[in-house]
Amino acid sequence: MGGGGGKPLNIFRLGSSMADEPREVLNWRLWFAVVSFGIMGAARGVDEGLISGTFNTDDFQRLLGFDKLDEDQYANVKGNVSAMVQIGSVGGALLAFILADRIGRLWATRQLCLVWIFGIVIFLTNNGRLGQVYAGRFIAGLGIGQTTVIAPVYLSEISPKAVRGLCTCVFSGSVYIGIMLAYFSTWGSSLHIDQNKSSSWMVPTSLHLMFAGLIFILSWFNNESPRFLIKKGKIDHAIANLAKIRGLSPDDEYITAEINGIKHQLDEEQEATMGQGFLGIIREMFCMPNNFYRIYLGLGVQLFGQWSGAQSITMYVPPPRNSSRPTPACGVVKFVASIICALFLVDVIGRKRSLSVGIALQAISMCYIAAFLTAVPNIDDNTVFTPSQKHASTGGIVMIYISGAGWALGFNSMQYLLNAEIYPLRIRAVSSSLVMCFHFVNQYGNSRAVPNMLLSLSPRGTFWFFTTITILGGIWAWFFIPETSGRSLEGMDALFRLPWYKIGRYGQREADASDQLARERVLEEKAAVGGSAAQVEVVQHEKV
Repeated sequence: MGGGGGKPLNIFRLGSSMADEPREVLNWRLWFAVVSFGIMGAARGVDEGLISGTFNTDDFQRLLGFDKLDEDQYANVKGNVSAMVQIGSVGGALLAFILADRIGRLWATRQLCLVWIFGIVIFLTNNGRLGQVYAGRFIAGLGIGQTTVIAPVYLSEISPKAVRGLCTCVFSGSVYIGIMLAYFSTWGSSLHIDQNKSSSWMVPTSLHLMFAGLIFILSWFNNESPRFLIKKGKIDHAIANLAKIRGLSPDDEYITAEINGIKHQLDEEQEATMGQGFLGIIREMFCMPNNFYRIYLGLGVQLFGQWSGAQSITMYVPPPRNSSRPTPACGVVKFVASIICALFLVDVIGRKRSLSVGIALQAISMCYIAAFLTAVPNIDDNTVFTPSQKHASTGGIVMIYISGAGWALGFNSMQYLLNAEIYPLRIRAVSSSLVMCFHFVNQYGNSRAVPNMLLSLSPRGTFWFFTTITILGGIWAWFFIPETSGRSLEGMDALFRLPWYKIGRYGQREADASDQLARERVLEEKAAVGGSAAQVEVVQHEKV
């Protein structure tokens, strides 16, 4: 018996459902940590939602001389300024694994907030110097890029596995909170602040400072990841922190089992690489087939997700009347979909089914839009629709929002969740950083390539391309991604013991069977040693 839950303790799969968790683990410290680190997802959303509105203000245009540029020059400068955060984020993602594994998840969070703030201050004080604008946004990107590694890793490491999907998906959902707040702040600025004043773009941009400052302050009220502490050999500190986060006493059997599981996996990893330091980490990542397969999964999710067209489809979202700014409605739809995914899907029906539902919605909507653009090409402001075309165009608008919901349910939530939970402790931060570097490189390439694709392939050809990639991504995900819900981080190894071509379809079944056999053997040994009637009863209960 253990953990205050009144049930026999499953020492191999602690809390594979909510009923198996001790009631104490879902406590205010856990939810406080989830909110504190989850809102880091707003960093990217705030930037994506603000930069377009900043460019549209008269003062910003005049300050940097953009009003004197021709259309092509302006488009290039705007693209370069916008991309500086993405380029900086590549460096930030690389920096994250070094800092997260050396100074810890909490101190890495604090420094990224300071870097983020420093970059935004440089941007705000540019005084018409375009080079300073580039520098400020690049430095801010170094901080923002780190959030995509440190926050999901920390959330996955401190969450009970029955709600790990929910806790980690708070990060992806916060992206849309950032986008919505950015859109509304820009809209409010356009209504209530003179667009010829610097405050018209500085006030909305201050959202960056607010979020970075809030995250920095909240970090001081949270506990360092027990898994990081064990990796550093601070076992007593790790036990104390885990007990606080779980709301249990340090000598509780639940805490003991989880700590032992972490130590056991780390010992196995170190033994496999024979303490070879960084060279051993690289060897472990790329020369051990089960770990290389995990990196392949992380890169594959990023590749298919980024090129499925979810980001580009927002070009077709109609702006509010008499405004060149994007509507926040699509952001609201994505936010609601991400909440539905976190609360009702990812830990209930599983990662794989949730991803399949999202990809299916996205593929259907992409196919509809591509077919509509094929049937009604060359649409512009002067196009006059027939009655049937008008109905079809209304359906196209609906499909834009369905695509956004599918993206939030599928690839967007899974790209952070899977990347945070599938790697062993020793290579978790570095592998996650590598995959997020690939994420930002893809994002940059996508944002620069799509305008040319729309010209060379035409809109209909571009959206048929997106449809094809989305369908291929769905097929790939079904055959190659194993179900990870209900397993501890240390229990992920059991999913990757089969040959690579069987992992996606049979990994969960084989892992469950292996765990069941091991559980029965350990419980029988425990009952044989103790010999009490109560222990024998536990063994019989577990076998049934």
